[in-house]
Amino acid sequence: MDGVPRPRADAVRNRERILAAARDVLVEFGPAAALDEIARRAGVGNATLYRHFPDRPALIHHVVLFGLDRVTALAVDSLAEEPDAFAALRRFTHAAADERIGALCPVLSSEFDHDHPELVASREALEESIEALLAAGRTSGLLRPDVGVGDLMIALSQLSRPLPGTACFDADVFVHRHLQLFLDGLMAPARSELPGSAITLADLRRKTM
Repeated sequence: MDGVPRPRADAVRNRERILAAARDVLVEFGPAAALDEIARRAGVGNATLYRHFPDRPALIHHVVLFGLDRVTALAVDSLAEEPDAFAALRRFTHAAADERIGALCPVLSSEFDHDHPELVASREALEESIEALLAAGRTSGLLRPDVGVGDLMIALSQLSRPLPGTACFDADVFVHRHLQLFLDGLMAPARSELPGSAITLADLRRKTM
């Protein structure tokens, strides 16, 4: 024992409920969303919210970390538990869309420190876990060889983002249909030659800086 007290189970559950509720409310209303609404949806009091996250910047920082870490865990679990590499990729892509990262990050893009060490570490872990998924698909011969992590993340972001002028949650019913169409296009043998080269997350960072 290192003598450091562990958080109580109910405190951990409250924190996760707050982060999940905050993710949805921030997608729906943007970075100025009312913290009272986040607490209400999480089923906790305002005091509980502020005990975990003392101000809005701290909450937004941890919502982004929460999303990145959950998507990383989805990639790891999918690869470990599915019977073949492409089934793992399908499972991951659909589950990641439900985490709403594609809708969340554009909304909050100017509201958090992209270079914070915690966020850098989470992004690197995410990239490694998705690259492992894609590498398994290539090795199995089930995934076309000319796609990279960035290709998958662009499609996931674009296809899970609400269309302009529509309510955020109205588009959810179409997301998985169009993700499935995209995934079918990743299967080997490829039906066409893609222009350009496979995109990495490093490519995306250079383009958006």
